Amino acid sequence: MMRLTDWIGRETNVECRLDPWRAQALHATLDAAYPAPEAGAALRPGWHWCYFLDVVASAQLGTDGHPQRGGFLPPVPLPRRMWAGSRIEFLAPLALGDEARKVSRIANVEEKSGRSGHLCFVNVEHDYYGSNGLAIREHQDIVYRDPPTGEAPSPPPAPTDAVWRRAWSFDAPRLFRYSALTFNSHRIHYDRPYAMDAEGYPGLVVHGPLLATTLLELVSECAPRQRVRAFEFRAVAPVFDGEPFDACAQPDGDGADVWIVDARGGLHMRGRVAFG
Repeated sequence: MMRLTDWIGRETNVECRLDPWRAQALHATLDAAYPAPEAGAALRPGWHWCYFLDVVASAQLGTDGHPQRGGFLPPVPLPRRMWAGSRIEFLAPLALGDEARKVSRIANVEEKSGRSGHLCFVNVEHDYYGSNGLAIREHQDIVYRDPPTGEAPSPPPAPTDAVWRRAWSFDAPRLFRYSALTFNSHRIHYDRPYAMDAEGYPGLVVHGPLLATTLLELVSECAPRQRVRAFEFRAVAPVFDGEPFDACAQPDGDGADVWIVDARGGLHMRGRVAFG
């Protein structure tokens, strides 16, 4: 761990044009009912995850499909990697067609132990800049875990008092589309034999940021006049391809508590949206 903490403070920069086509492709992937966005439109909350992508040569990928560790991210020796959650502030709009920039920094590396064995959390700070200056500030938590030792525990029960609710399900083609849009080659999202045999999952894993996007889409759909000022979420249990789930929200005066629930009432993600 002393070696891994040497990565704290490392930075990387990514510049990109906010191509309207990519937003239109995500719109199609989500089967959104509202009109597809055009150049000049503000980027919807959560859609920034389809931009500012790290480009790594295929020869530099690890066996799991991720870039080999030891570059920007520390060489954590645990085999399983997941996006555990984020805390995001939306400070100014990003407009489609603009040139933009992301500055990322390793903020912390911390080892823990849990029910499933050893864990290592890497916290990454992302600052996104557009034509109006700093537009989005995000703290992302990445967790590395031991290999599976048995059947995963059932998710805890989800709240039952949702006021807003929308049903979702993602099959393999839609997961492939989202992987392509985010240049995410992690094999648990599209390589079923790898996901099941190497990492012990019962199917393809739905991307954490894609689940979080369904929560933001629900809030934007049900409260179209409200501006999302902040959003935080924490992954509780994975969702797999073909499994139906609901994005749920319980609004109040300042925002809404949000969560993902499966058909059996199990909780898979929970978070909070703040209006501003």
